[in-house]
Amino acid sequence: MDLDQIRTFDRIAQDLSFTKAAAKLNVTQATVSMRMRALEELLGVPLFQRGRNIQLTDQGMTFLPYARRILAAAQEAKEALRRVERGRVSIGSLRSLVTPLITEALVRFQEKHPAVDVVIKEGRQGQIATMLHERDIELGIICWPNLDPLVSDLEPLLVMRERVPFIVSPAVARELGPTPKIEDVLRRVPRLISINWWQVYPDAAIALFRRAPVSVELPTGPARRLAIKGEGVGFFVASAVKADIAEGRLAEITPVDVEPVHRDIAMVVRNPLALERDMLRDFALEIAAECRLNGRISDSRL
Repeated sequence: MDLDQIRTFDRIAQDLSFTKAAAKLNVTQATVSMRMRALEELLGVPLFQRGRNIQLTDQGMTFLPYARRILAAAQEAKEALRRVERGRVSIGSLRSLVTPLITEALVRFQEKHPAVDVVIKEGRQGQIATMLHERDIELGIICWPNLDPLVSDLEPLLVMRERVPFIVSPAVARELGPTPKIEDVLRRVPRLISINWWQVYPDAAIALFRRAPVSVELPTGPARRLAIKGEGVGFFVASAVKADIAEGRLAEITPVDVEPVHRDIAMVVRNPLALERDMLRDFALEIAAECRLNGRISDSRL
């Protein structure tokens, strides 16, 4: 079975004519007939009812969607090879870090490499680790250390420690002052927001959840809105609320009886030799520059 046979079968199925198929494929009608005989012999079934009117057999109708998938896959493969010729980099990141670490880095990278294809994927910790393990992406941004026992072959290029401040609405912050006790905070806003920022929750966060009258686990977007309305309080990674604090929609407070919380993230690869590709190294360096703006670098090979 070859692509010419599959392409010819699809063309005949569209036109229901060997003659029209031959004209559109720019081959002789004898070639079309020969290809169909060879394909039918290979499959062991007739694909068309021949006669004055050509019709697909039941077997032909069954085979048609599979034939078209084969043609689509071949086209995708050709496009992928063309992209490789132009250049391609693929990166996966935790959702909470795409905007603060990748957006501006991508703009600068594409100014230097305007013809290079870029693929950015986002997901949870396990999804990014799996993408790296299965080589769907070349570089990942994940929580560190990676605790997934099934994906242990990741090498950190850079480790960033990011603050995770305690966030409330500006009105609540004004009422409480910058350094209240946590019981005063929870008395004023009893709903504690939980966001899955970590692989394992810090002890300080766990202790706080035990004390809270009510807790809700939310994605980042709804959690931010709840805090902005003054209906919830909680730990937010600094990069996720940086713009909200700067524009006065949210405020940071420091309860005197709650330990500071942080999150470590890392830019990782399966093999550091991947950075021998200049394009990938350039993108990694741009992301590293954003990391230095958003946290404290504790380890770096870049």
